[in-house]
This record gives sequence, C-alpha cells and structure tokens, in this order.
Amino acid sequence: MFTSLRLVNFKNFADETLKLGPFTVIVGANASGKSNIRDAFRFLHGIGRGYTLAEIMGGKTGNGGEPVWDPIRGAPVEISRFRALLPFEWSKFSISLGSDFEDERCSYTIEVGFNQNDPVGYRVFEENLLGSADIIFQSSWDNDRYICNLMLEGESRQFMYSPDRPAITQVASGLFPSPIGNYVVSSPPEVTGVLSSLSSTRFIDVSPRQMCEPSMPGNTILGDYGQNLPTVLAYVFADADRKHILTSWLQELTPMDVQDFEFPRDPSGRVHLRIVERNGRQISAYSASDGTLRFLAILALLLNEDASGTYFFEDIDAGIHPNRLWLLLELIEKQTAKGNIQVITTTHNPALLAWMNDTTFENASIVWRDEYASDSIIRPIADLYNLRELRKEHGMEGLFTGGWLEDAMKFSEGEADTDHLDDDDEEDVAE
Repeated sequence: MFTSLRLVNFKNFADETLKLGPFTVIVGANASGKSNIRDAFRFLHGIGRGYTLAEIMGGKTGNGGEPVWDPIRGAPVEISRFRALLPFEWSKFSISLGSDFEDERCSYTIEVGFNQNDPVGYRVFEENLLGSADIIFQSSWDNDRYICNLMLEGESRQFMYSPDRPAITQVASGLFPSPIGNYVVSSPPEVTGVLSSLSSTRFIDVSPRQMCEPSMPGNTILGDYGQNLPTVLAYVFADADRKHILTSWLQELTPMDVQDFEFPRDPSGRVHLRIVERNGRQISAYSASDGTLRFLAILALLLNEDASGTYFFEDIDAGIHPNRLWLLLELIEKQTAKGNIQVITTTHNPALLAWMNDTTFENASIVWRDEYASDSIIRPIADLYNLRELRKEHGMEGLFTGGWLEDAMKFSEGEADTDHLDDDDEEDVAE
C-alpha cells in the first residue's frame, strides 16, 4: 500500500506531501491542483510500465501506431514549477512515494530534469530506493555519466545506466554491465515489489456510454472507462455469494426491486447486460441510469475476487444521489479495510465528507490554492484547527459548503492579501 506522495516543484506544488491511507479522499476547489496529483501518480505508473521518460511525458504508440499511453497533461516546460531561463539550465522536479512492501517500509524518489535544447530532453538526475534501514540503490547523473550504486548480496556495486529512463526499471532487468562483460543477478525484491505496485495502479473514469456496450466473452477485467461491464459482472456472478452481495448493494442504492441479472448474447456472440426486476420487468443497460451504471462498475471492481492494487478515481460520487452516498462509502471502506485494495479519490461533494467514518476522515486532505498565489498546498483536514471536535458537533457537510475548510487554510497557512476579509470571516475561523 502507498503511504505518502511528496511533490517537489511538480507543476504547482513547491514541496507538499499527501498522506495516503487505505481510502484517501482529496477535496479542493476547481484549479486547486487535484488533477496534478493524478498526473503525479500517472507518472509513477508509467515508470511501473517500463516506459522511457519521453514516452511517459509525451505518450506512447504501439507497433501499429495505435495509442497505448496518453501523455501527461501540460507542455514539457510546464511540468516543472520553475522554467529554465538559460539554454544550459534544466527545469527539475522530484516525486517521492512511500509504500509498505511485505511489512517493510520503502521510499522511492526520482528527480527529473527537462531541457528543450538537450537532444534527449528529459533526464533522470537522481534516483533512489530506500528500505526501512538500508539503501537498495542510489543513482545520480554527473558530467554525462549516470552512475548507480546498487546493493547486491550485501555489497555495494557501481554500474552505469542510461539517463533517459528510470534506473529502477534498469535494475529490475537484472542485467548489469561491467568492464569485463555483462552478468545477470536477481533483482532485489524491494525493486520488483515497488514496480509491481506502480504498474498495477488503475485510473478509473467510467463512461456510462461505454458501460452500456456489449463485450466479448472472456473479458473479465473492467476497462478504465467501464468497458467489459457485462462480462465482468457475469464473471462476478459465477460465485453465488458474490452475486448475492452485489445484488443487495444495488437494491439498497436504487428504487428498483432488482431480482437478477441476465447476460444475453447477440448473433455476433457479444455479451449484453440486462437487469431483471422482481415483477419480471427487464431493463437493458441502455435504459439504466448513469448513477446505477457507475455504481455497478464500482461494485464490479471492488467485489471481484481478483481485485487488488490501487484505484484512483476522479469524483467517484458523480451521478450518485447524495442520500445514497453512505452506501458507496460503506462499500469502499469495507473493501479497503481488507488490505488488498487501496482507493484514492477526489470529490466536490459535501455529502461524501458527511458520511465518511473516522479512519477515512483521518486520511482526507484538502488541496488549497491562495487566489493571490500560484502554488498549491496539501494538508490533512483533520489537522485544521479543532475540526475533529467541530465535525462531531456540526457535521462536515455544513462546514464544507460554507467554505470553512478554505477559510481555515487561509488563516493557518497565511494569505498573500487578507485585507479583503472582514471581521466576521476572522471570527468564524477562530470559532
């Protein structure tokens, strides 16, 4: 499980750390920087997939020219918070990720630079992977030499690597060059563990239109946009217990009296989704509401017996009625408590904050940007003044919709210009 994300000069973050738990909720106004956090996770995911820096940043296509990886949002010169002013200068940023791997804490950090006048463009300047007490590897780029110090069999050995791709993926290959020839050793388990966690991260942005479409038999993994929903549900329903659980959740969510699901096939052999109510009425996926389809997709993801890894959602509550959000939260909190799944989501919905349990509340953070400054700040909302007590007395929904979180950030972090605030504003935050 990922435990923290630190961003240094990455987009609009100077030096901020996001605390991560089994279920992490991120709140913040539009343009505060929530999507930039997603971009940081996508950057790390690209490392896990073994891509070069140019591919991670600029996109990757397959042998037939089809896109297999979307570029990171923003122009190359905008990824770093500071732009290089001189031709020989580099714009740099770093990302650090804390994680628990088989009961051992690991910390992975990579510093990347961009220079539009350099033939390579992106280069790794420094990179390291630290265990609880030991250095797994350290690398740095100096005078056109990219040197990595790797701990192998209790000894530190030095190798040279290409700076256009992360060292961790080169270490994972197990092929290490030396002056007397190449030799192969087993990659440290911490390296393979971190890469596996990065590569298994999913970025879910379900589209009701794609969830309505039939899918080919045998596709049991839900796509990031909700593709293959009929066959994924059919796979989940092959287990009677999981079918009962999923149906029960859906009955709680919607006013429909759901009795069963059917998966008819069309003449081409593709599988469709049909909902059957207790009175015998049949509802095709094309007639189901967007909220029902979204909730079905989340159920299919989290109740799948093969579910594992980290899922990142943007506005997970989209399309779901506020009075039913407690069901969504209860589902996620129960599934993430089992330890195999980690969920990270952004939200603008005050009702979602109102229903979260104590553990989720402690792992919720606000991304805040002063209207007179360009940098964003990340803080756990539980650390804002006496919010733990206020939450118990007044609830989170009213505090959120009333702008209390933003006002608390203004006074706790300082504001570029506070003259526009009146005395009542100051008293509200103090109280």
